[in-house]
Amino acid sequence: MNTKSELILDIKNLKVEYRTDDGVVNAVNGLDLEIEKGQTHGLVGETGAGKTTTALSVLDLIQSPPGIIVDGKIKLEGKNIRGLKDKDMESIRGNDVSMIFQDPMTSLNPVMTIEDQIAEVIEYHESGGYKEAIEKTHEMLTMVGLPPRRGKEYPHQFSGGMKQRVVIAMALACRPKLLIADEPTTALDVTIQAQVLTLMKNLKNQYGTSMLMITHDLGIVAEICDKVSVIYAGHIIEHGDLVDIFDNTRHPYTEGLFNSLPNLQDRKAKLIPIKGLMPDPTDLPTGCPFHPRCDYAMDICTKKYPEKRYRNDQHFVECHLYDSDNIKRGGVIKRG
Repeated sequence: MNTKSELILDIKNLKVEYRTDDGVVNAVNGLDLEIEKGQTHGLVGETGAGKTTTALSVLDLIQSPPGIIVDGKIKLEGKNIRGLKDKDMESIRGNDVSMIFQDPMTSLNPVMTIEDQIAEVIEYHESGGYKEAIEKTHEMLTMVGLPPRRGKEYPHQFSGGMKQRVVIAMALACRPKLLIADEPTTALDVTIQAQVLTLMKNLKNQYGTSMLMITHDLGIVAEICDKVSVIYAGHIIEHGDLVDIFDNTRHPYTEGLFNSLPNLQDRKAKLIPIKGLMPDPTDLPTGCPFHPRCDYAMDICTKKYPEKRYRNDQHFVECHLYDSDNIKRGGVIKRG
C-alpha cells in the first residue's frame, strides 16, 4: 500500500448524488482512488460510469443544485480539500490542480485572444504584471508547438487540434502538481490524437506532473498510463498496473471492454460487445451493479455487493467469482 507522502491525490469513499425532480441520480458510490506523485493514472469506463463526476469533485465543480458530495474525503498531498471555502479552492484550481476538458472550444472564451486567456490564468495565480504574464504565455505557446505570434488571434481561427494545444498550455501555465485530462482527444481525428498524447506525455515528463487520464479508450491507456482503475456505476471494480489489467484481466466487465476492441491481427474476427446498457443511476441493481450484463452472474451477485479481492499488493477486483485463492490462480476469465 502507498504511504501518504507518496500520494498526490487520495480519494476515500466518495459519494456524489444529483437530486432531481425525477429522482436521485447515484453518480459515484463509495469510490476510492489513489494517484502517486509523478504517475499517470487511467480512469476507464463507459459513458455514465462516473468518471467526469469524480474529476469535478476533486475541483469542487459539481453543479449545485442538483449535485452534492454526500460523503468521502479528497486529499491533495495529504491535505483534505473537500469542503474548503470558495476562495481557497480558487487558489487550488489552475495552480495545484488543472483540468483539460473534452471539447476545447467550451474551455475558451470566443471574444478574448488566446494570449490574453492564458495570461489571465498566470496573472491570477502568480506575482508579476501583465507584461510578465504575456512573456510566460509566449513560452507556453512555444512549448506546445504554436508560434507566439498566433497568441493575438481568437479561438475560431484555430483548428481543433490547435485549440486543444492552447488548452494544454493554459492548464500547464502554472505548473500544477496534478493535471486532470477528461477525454482530451475525443473531438480530434486519429493523427491529431497521437500528436496531442505525445505532447502531453512529454510535458508531463518535463514538469514531473501527476496526471489523471479519464478515457474510454484502452489504446490511450496503454500509450500513456502507469496505473489503471476501471470504473462501473460509480465504483472502482478493478485496479492495477498495465500488466495487471491487460495481461491478467479479472473482472468480467474489464474482459468485456477488451473483447469489444477490434482485433488488428485477425481482421475477420467479430467484435464481442458487452450486452445491455449501463444501469440507470436512479435505479441501480441490487448486489453487484454489473450482474444484469454479466455472463458469469450467480445468485449471490443479485443480492450482495462483492468484497475487494487482491491478486497482488496492488491488483484488486470486486467480483464474487473470486475467493482469495481463486484470484491468484487466474480465475475463470478468458479473453475473447
